[in-house]
Amino acid sequence: MKTAEFLQALDREGRLLAAAAEEAGTDAVVPTCPGWRVRDLLGHTGAVHEWAAAFVADGHTSPRPIGDPPELDGTELVAWYRDSHRRLVDTLAGAPADVECWTFHPAPQEPPSPLAFWTRRQAHETAVHRYDAEQARGAAPTTIEGDFAVDGIDELLRGFHARSRSRVRTPEPRVLRVRATGTTDGADTAGSADAVWTVRLSDGPPVTVRDASAAPDAELSGPADLLYLALWNRVPVPHVTGDGSLVALWRETSAIG
Repeated sequence: MKTAEFLQALDREGRLLAAAAEEAGTDAVVPTCPGWRVRDLLGHTGAVHEWAAAFVADGHTSPRPIGDPPELDGTELVAWYRDSHRRLVDTLAGAPADVECWTFHPAPQEPPSPLAFWTRRQAHETAVHRYDAEQARGAAPTTIEGDFAVDGIDELLRGFHARSRSRVRTPEPRVLRVRATGTTDGADTAGSADAVWTVRLSDGPPVTVRDASAAPDAELSGPADLLYLALWNRVPVPHVTGDGSLVALWRETSAIG
């Protein structure tokens, strides 16, 4: 996907998140985020938007802490979230393509582009939390487009969990296959329509490649949109073959802190 497509997704997902939060009310429980209510979801996501926008707008080249959300609630909190989201979208839309700033895992293109990184990262951040807001509202969630979901799986596996802080580890080497079925990605070497990742687990950070190069101990598979949500621990894994303990390991250790 191109940066412009991520920007469109970010714009759409943030609008949907705000609408769902407004309809649910800020005191509504968020079932996919234990212990959270909608006010927590809005505060977190809006603060992340402001944090991300500052890197791009101000050209910060080293890590900075995420700020605290304002002490607002109800319609005022929803309005603050909408403003935070709009400022982020406008910042990314107006930034030069060669902007230099800090990022925390590889950008989705070569040469690495901080603008591409932050647009992609915030699009997926917002999509997952939009799903959370829609769950709090209680109505059927908006469908996640297949290519976007495949990209989000790739970012999670080859971005977040390639970092040293990933806790998805095993005492002995194991192999996990992740397969998004029925996509237009055509990622595997056999030419099928599945997008396939091989995740090598060990006592170090997972190492993931886009192929089916090793016999797996377990395979997690399903439609891309459901698998995306499953890997973010929002829904059960659609289909599992092999060693189910690796699914439990993922669920227990893969949360992004």
